[in-house]
Amino acid sequence: MSGLPKLITSLLYGSGLRLSEALRLRIKDIDFEYQHLIIRDAKGEKDRTTLLPSSIIKDIKEQIDKRFVLHNQDIKNGFGDTVLPYALAEKYKNASKEFGWRYLFPAERIIPDEKGYRIRHHFHESTVTKAIKAAIKKVGIEKPTASAHTFRHSFATHLLQSNYDIRTVQELLGHKDVRVTMIYTHIIKNLGKGVKSPLDM
Repeated sequence: MSGLPKLITSLLYGSGLRLSEALRLRIKDIDFEYQHLIIRDAKGEKDRTTLLPSSIIKDIKEQIDKRFVLHNQDIKNGFGDTVLPYALAEKYKNASKEFGWRYLFPAERIIPDEKGYRIRHHFHESTVTKAIKAAIKKVGIEKPTASAHTFRHSFATHLLQSNYDIRTVQELLGHKDVRVTMIYTHIIKNLGKGVKSPLDM
């Protein structure tokens, strides 16, 4: 894989994200100092914090730089609004134009929203899905169930195989019930903090 699909897929495996969560990731929710990501309004409408793999920090920073150039072009051309969650657009009138609210992975085209504003949404899910399917076929994996979500499953499985605490993995995945997390393993050992992303191992 290459380009944005590769970087997005690295987040699926390296941070345990769902594809929709990776695509909706905003600039302001990336914390390089603490090496984590804040996933807003995830499944169950809850926020959570997960790992930012150190091995892709350089690529993420380069993507932010590219995104900044595109953002400035959009503003210069008279558009550049983005979709804001819930009532934030009413509360913060200029937030839809602020760089921090930009999606990290932008769509190629500007589209009108329901109010007629021309916005740049996030990268399309189907582009990543097709790239993953092509990569799976290219390396000769013959499992028809392999998909974008397989990387999230692998994140959990590999952390547990490395003896990380199941409660920590549960929090990173954003599972409400630990029993959902326990499907990944029957042998759990508690090693405490200092969790590393499996992408960095």
